Amino acid sequence: MALVPASHPQVTVTLVLLLSVLSLAAGGKLLVVPVDGSHWLSMREVLDGLSEKGHEIVVVAPEVNLHIKPTKNFVMKMYPVPFAQEEMDENFHAFSQEAFEEGSFLERLVRIFQRSKKTSALFLSTCEYLLYNKELIKYLEESKFDALFTDPMLPCGQILAEHLSVPSVFLLQQIPCGLDFEATLCPRPHSYVPRIFSGNTDRMNFLQRVKNVFFDIPNYLLCYFMFQPYSKLASEFLQRDVTVLDLLRKASIWLMRLDFVFHYPRPLMPNMVIIGGITCTHRKLTQVGHALFFVVLLISYCSH
Repeated sequence: MALVPASHPQVTVTLVLLLSVLSLAAGGKLLVVPVDGSHWLSMREVLDGLSEKGHEIVVVAPEVNLHIKPTKNFVMKMYPVPFAQEEMDENFHAFSQEAFEEGSFLERLVRIFQRSKKTSALFLSTCEYLLYNKELIKYLEESKFDALFTDPMLPCGQILAEHLSVPSVFLLQQIPCGLDFEATLCPRPHSYVPRIFSGNTDRMNFLQRVKNVFFDIPNYLLCYFMFQPYSKLASEFLQRDVTVLDLLRKASIWLMRLDFVFHYPRPLMPNMVIIGGITCTHRKLTQVGHALFFVVLLISYCSH
């Protein structure tokens, strides 16, 4: 028996359109690969809002971490890492102390570089133990996620997104060495965008612009030492030559935790969305989070 009379084709079209909309509005399946520390605290606000709207969320995290703890709002998949909780706690405590110590630019740069090297080694080993955990990777492959949500401060999540062939959404404030600008082809002129640690504002005279150029040099060195190991890891895991910049360029949406009350104005690209207020509130995030994930689902739907 026909559900819709043949004499009313417009009714058929209407029902098809309604069913299409309902399928898009259904809760999605989101894989989350977070970065620990304060990065996670902001991301958790978005996940809580998505969970309230009925989305299924799976968070993968190392057994040893600072703030990433299980809650009722998402499924937590933990994996082992080759270091103890005491080692991580001591490293981050020392990092927070050294960040506020006084000294010249060169002294601060050396301290940050040395501590970043130790911290990066911990994060790199964490990424290796995630990617080569065969049981967990098999589970993620079989779960058929709609999208992957991650912080590109560490590119482990994007390596996994590339392996799973799912669209990715980034949540970040900035990448210290400017890879976010390069990956999005976003303009970053030395005469307009002040470099980190330079002390410049967005209004610079000629000498300050020259200073801005010189302050970019250590940024490139920091970028190389920080991300080159991930390029090697990604190439080995994906079994093809790939750089971190190649991976970052695959992101569908960049959610920028910027607020121009606190940050200098900067150029933006069409897929970069300012959501600075999310860092300052703990409520009323459900509508924002649901809308963001709906965009992700549309991207996933169109890509297939």
